[in-house]
Amino acid sequence: MDEAAGRAGFLRLVNAARAGGGRVIAVGTTAVRALESAAGGDGVVRAAAGWTDLVVTPRRGVRAVDGLPAGLHEAGASHLLVQEAIAGRGTLRRGYARALGHRYLRHESRDARLLLPSAR
Repeated sequence: MDEAAGRAGFLRLVNAARAGGGRVIAVGTTAVRALESAAGGDGVVRAAAGWTDLVVTPRRGVRAVDGLPAGLHEAGASHLLVQEAIAGRGTLRRGYARALGHRYLRHESRDARLLLPSAR
């Protein structure tokens, strides 16, 4: 399979998952930015190429991504904005409080959790 066919197949899978009521889980904030950069206002991901300067924030929100496996980050880290855009501030704060209460560690891959919005 050539690269263009691979990209087209990936886009079909992402868009079919969303159209069928499934979730798109991006693995990493870079994947979130890539998918969101290629998503239209309708959430449909279209072929795109090049660099992006998109900053995913709670104010902007997400259109194509429904979840993100993520670790714990220090307050002020830009990754927190992406996490909050996906899961919401309340969900993120409750998750952090619980994780830290159970002695989860920051920046440890074994302490990653799946962030999903509290309501779709």
